[in-house]
Amino acid sequence: MNYLPDPGRYSHAAYRRCGRSGLLLPPVSLGLWHNFGAADDFENARRLIHGAFDAGITYFDLANNYGPPPGSAEECFGRIFMQDLSRFRDELVIATKAGHLMWPGPYGDWGSRKHMLASLDQSLSRMKLEYVDIFYHHCMTPDTPLKETALCLADLVRRGKTLYVGMSNYDGKTMHRMYHKCDDVQAPFVINQNRYSIFDRTVEKNKLLKEARDKGKGVICFSPLAQGQLSDKYAKGIPEGARLFGNEKLQAHVGYDQHRAQQIEKLYQLAKDRGETLSQLAIQWLWQQKGVTSVLVGVHSKAQLLENLAALEQPPLSEADLIRIDSYSK
Repeated sequence: MNYLPDPGRYSHAAYRRCGRSGLLLPPVSLGLWHNFGAADDFENARRLIHGAFDAGITYFDLANNYGPPPGSAEECFGRIFMQDLSRFRDELVIATKAGHLMWPGPYGDWGSRKHMLASLDQSLSRMKLEYVDIFYHHCMTPDTPLKETALCLADLVRRGKTLYVGMSNYDGKTMHRMYHKCDDVQAPFVINQNRYSIFDRTVEKNKLLKEARDKGKGVICFSPLAQGQLSDKYAKGIPEGARLFGNEKLQAHVGYDQHRAQQIEKLYQLAKDRGETLSQLAIQWLWQQKGVTSVLVGVHSKAQLLENLAALEQPPLSEADLIRIDSYSK
């Protein structure tokens, strides 16, 4: 059956300008890090893409290594694109990344010209695309000169393989330097992608958020629910079947302990008092942070996607709410 998107899809949300660029992005974007790999249900992945586009989500976020196995999320998206979305290409913002390990040998990762060029060619082939809208350098690369990475990104734009470029997982100091390198070679650097949530304020501490505001660059936030901790299902502890259940190593990695459990319970009660879910509260909190362009959600069902999108319909957090959130999350 041919997919026909909801004709009212653009009435759902006010799009936000990405920094001082001309690009508009939806307040919620869809990430394909999980649930789009080779072992996942293809028809469910297709429903998620359809549901997102029907709700006015135009930004779809991938990376060369998303799966598992690496590359399979791009292949999955490519199938869905060819089946359902190719005629709507000019309505989509499709992003991918390179930098983390993708293939063996000395050219399979980091930020060299060799790696970045090869990786984007591979990604375009997997996704059946002529170009992407945003191509990110996925991580800071200590041994590759920023000038080399910036010049490569500029060349990819000139070759028509990407429209814009972005930086992912950069800190404020390195982003500041990359801003100048990109400006020198006229690479259209417009956006940063970083982890940011009520429980993870790294972009505040390392000045990335401030630098992005000062330089007129957008910020799109991944892991807004802190690996699911900022959701109702964690209100009474780790639910059985969750990724954190019984995994002490992962719990330590994301900062889950008895104190965190108490924080979650307080935040859950605040959300309940406001008549919303904890995930909606967490997404609202991000929207109200100055400089944030879009919140990147990863979902496993259409119902979860719609719950996150319903945060748009909730009243803004008051100053008192924001103070309580800060006091609960310390």
